[in-house]
Amino acid sequence: MSAKHPTEHRQGGLGQLASTAICGNDITSSCLYVSALAIVYAGRWAPICLLMVAGTLYLFRSIYAEVVGALPLNGGAYNALLNTTSKYRASIAACLTILSYMATAVISSNEAMHYLHSLWEGLPVIAATIGLLALFMVLAIMGITESAVVAVIIFVFHLASMMLLMAFGVYAMSSFGLDVLWENLRTPTEGGIAKALFFGFAAAMLGISGFESSANFVEEQAEGVFPKTLRNMWLAVTILNPGMAILALALVPIPEVRETYQNTLLSHMGETAGGTWLAWLISVDAILVLSGATLTSYVGVTGLVERMTLDRCLPRFLLMKSRRKTPHRIIIAFFGLSVSVLLITRGDLKSLAAVYTLSFLAVMALFAIGNLLLKVKRPKLPRPSRATYLTVLVALAAVAVAIVGNARLNQTYLIVFLEYLIPTVLVVTIMLTRLKLLELMAFFVDELRRKVGQERHEAVVNRDLPTARWWRRFGVCVKRLEDWLYLKMQEVSDQQIVFFTKGDSLGNLNRVMQYVEDNEHTDRIKIVTVVSSHCEIPPKLEPNLKFLDEAYPDIDIEFVKVDGEFSPELIQSLSKEWNIPTNLMFVGSPGDHFMYGISQLGGVRLII
Repeated sequence: MSAKHPTEHRQGGLGQLASTAICGNDITSSCLYVSALAIVYAGRWAPICLLMVAGTLYLFRSIYAEVVGALPLNGGAYNALLNTTSKYRASIAACLTILSYMATAVISSNEAMHYLHSLWEGLPVIAATIGLLALFMVLAIMGITESAVVAVIIFVFHLASMMLLMAFGVYAMSSFGLDVLWENLRTPTEGGIAKALFFGFAAAMLGISGFESSANFVEEQAEGVFPKTLRNMWLAVTILNPGMAILALALVPIPEVRETYQNTLLSHMGETAGGTWLAWLISVDAILVLSGATLTSYVGVTGLVERMTLDRCLPRFLLMKSRRKTPHRIIIAFFGLSVSVLLITRGDLKSLAAVYTLSFLAVMALFAIGNLLLKVKRPKLPRPSRATYLTVLVALAAVAVAIVGNARLNQTYLIVFLEYLIPTVLVVTIMLTRLKLLELMAFFVDELRRKVGQERHEAVVNRDLPTARWWRRFGVCVKRLEDWLYLKMQEVSDQQIVFFTKGDSLGNLNRVMQYVEDNEHTDRIKIVTVVSSHCEIPPKLEPNLKFLDEAYPDIDIEFVKVDGEFSPELIQSLSKEWNIPTNLMFVGSPGDHFMYGISQLGGVRLII
């Protein structure tokens, strides 16, 4: 059977509410601070800025839906770029995403504890933040299903609290009049409208952080749920953020927002509209939903790092699973890194916010670039929906404006962003170039061994026996180091990879070899063609492979003919028989009539 747009047929998985809650707690918690932030920079134009942000997010709905619909695998921007460009470029996107999650976890948990501190003055904020991070580490290790239950409870309570605040706010407006609103609307804008809209929009873009999270655990979602999570997050942001800004302008004078209530605007609005009990409720809600955003970070980063490790971008020991089948080492490592960031910065939210905002905006920009690359390099790859070029370019321009605006707003903290980004990129760079690094080390050790041999020979000739014995012992150590390096090089390059082909185009096969040479640590590749009873091997395939085997002497090309039908079952069978992970199996981009979805192939990657 064939289909224009193959259905993925994922059995089970998280439903719409659970999936929306996991990523929605992050993005909907933004109303607790982004309304005040927009008012600080844009004044009376804050609702317009927040509507501009909602419009940008609407464009990204179709961008994300196209990319993830075509490539429904965990990894977000990393996955999009991995299947359209080099592994190194994809890994840069992954580094930015990891930084974004790390900053999200620390900021959200720290802010939650600050809200709790406002209710309990004796609370040690830093220690409580570490405790909250540890709690969600345990929940993540327990498994995504258990985590989803907690996320749903928090999400529903948050939405109910916000609706209650809006209802009491509207009632207060009708009771107290609109004097405060009219006064705020008459307040002049410093620097003019253009400046207010520019910086207000840039600051308000912080309110859509978390939108990228759903793409990082799409494999855990049930069939058809992903685009619904995008719609639900967009609706929540479009209603809550501008709505809260309008309500704030109607209840609180702009000077008071800027001078007193930047961090606790919504709880103050609750006290103004409904009394102390409503302010207390909003504070409790802030604690819970910001905690939920911390959970989102754990879920998102786990899916992303697991995918990167499978692709040999990070050490394989991270893949070790707990009894609950969760990658506990990834989760524990993320907890440790988050705590270290918290302690190093001492909870300085301005430093963390610089990392946070620039990271997730860069990730969204890279996702839009991934969409463009998907259109150009994988035009025939089936996808349930498509974003127009105009949509992608406008969205990319909007994010670029926000990046520039935030860089100007946070010039002092750009260095902090680089201090976190550079070490992260360095780790991935070492992993992706480890074979060349090992070869370089082996070269220098070999030269050292030759030098040691010369020195020992000279000592023997001069009958300096103590020195000769010393050089002999040192030479033994150098030889052991050299043997170890060659062993590690063999371990790295010994991993065989597979490319499935149904044609014999020399150009396509050469592009495969170039990709493998540039991106994979291997000296062995299987070129596999699957032949059914009514088909024959393409006539030029074997001669072309013999030519390529001579053209690439450092890579051993093995040609394999497999009788049967190409299917997910065949891929899994060959993966077990040859002991080659499916994510190290490659195919060309399938056409519209390919009968299987990409996610059904078990992680097989597209390289041409």
